[in-house]
Amino acid sequence: PKTDIVFLKVHKSASSTVMNILFRFGETHNLTFAFPIGGGNQLFYPQHFLARFVQGFSPRSPRRFNILCHHMRFLQSEVQKVVSHSAIYFSILRNPVQLMESSFAYYKGTSAFSRARSLEEFLSQPYHYYNPADSDSHYARNLMTFDFGFNPDGEVSVKRVQLMLKAIEASFDLLLISEYFDESVVLLKEMLCWDLDSIVSFPLNIRDSSTKSSLSNTIVEKIKDWNRLDWEIYTHFNRTFWERIDRDFGRERMQQEVKALRERRAELARTCLQGMGSVAPKYIKDSSLRPLQHGSAKILGYNLNQGLDKETELMCRRLVTPELQYSSALYKKQFARKPP
Repeated sequence: PKTDIVFLKVHKSASSTVMNILFRFGETHNLTFAFPIGGGNQLFYPQHFLARFVQGFSPRSPRRFNILCHHMRFLQSEVQKVVSHSAIYFSILRNPVQLMESSFAYYKGTSAFSRARSLEEFLSQPYHYYNPADSDSHYARNLMTFDFGFNPDGEVSVKRVQLMLKAIEASFDLLLISEYFDESVVLLKEMLCWDLDSIVSFPLNIRDSSTKSSLSNTIVEKIKDWNRLDWEIYTHFNRTFWERIDRDFGRERMQQEVKALRERRAELARTCLQGMGSVAPKYIKDSSLRPLQHGSAKILGYNLNQGLDKETELMCRRLVTPELQYSSALYKKQFARKPP
């Protein structure tokens, strides 16, 4: 199994679920994580990543970490200072239309979104609300482009788009597609030589459907125009994703692997979860399993079955622990005070 991994955690793209997969694998295999200085869940985002943001990194005696997966704005030359040269790089993309709808609910408090009553209103005259100079403007336009390290307000010329796609292809070994999450993690499993249980997961940090809004065709087109760079990235890598499956894997084998994954997930849900699914935050009984609530989104979580044996309970708890709680537990473990 590969143990040196860089995951560029793109916002609002099922990346918290991927983080859980990496946290569990890292914990069970005793791997080291590149944590932000002082803990927390962001590597001084939205600045471009620098190696010195990582706790325990020193240029004099560069220490390599196994897994780099917290929120960062990608800058490969700096990333290479904290992970081994053989590390596998991957990220995840989401359809920019749904990504924008989700960001509007989740980042409602940002300068660009806070004064617009609805996404429609924002898109009717975006420059009335959006100012590229605001420190949090990146949440409102071409968020994936920004996370990959590029300028979200750059012109959309054929040449520039080509350069951007080539740069991403040169840096990353695999780009997952959140709309095809199961197929994505099957490819990931194959690339990392992991077993099925390492990649099984329950969806984390997802919104209650009552806070999701449906979008008219006009709005969909406006979102694509406003996020044209993201749209170019997404459509290109969605296409190459399926080309890769056809070339290296085959659709039939993919169907079998996805089926096995879903069966295992259902089996774990029966073992671990009360009611076999997610619940609204107010119904989560164990406060340590309650995810952070943000913006106008309602983030769902889970209740564990009672009476599980110790080992099963631990496995189930790891599967449903929200990202912030899990991250801080791993941080404490990795930087436990050594006895004098």
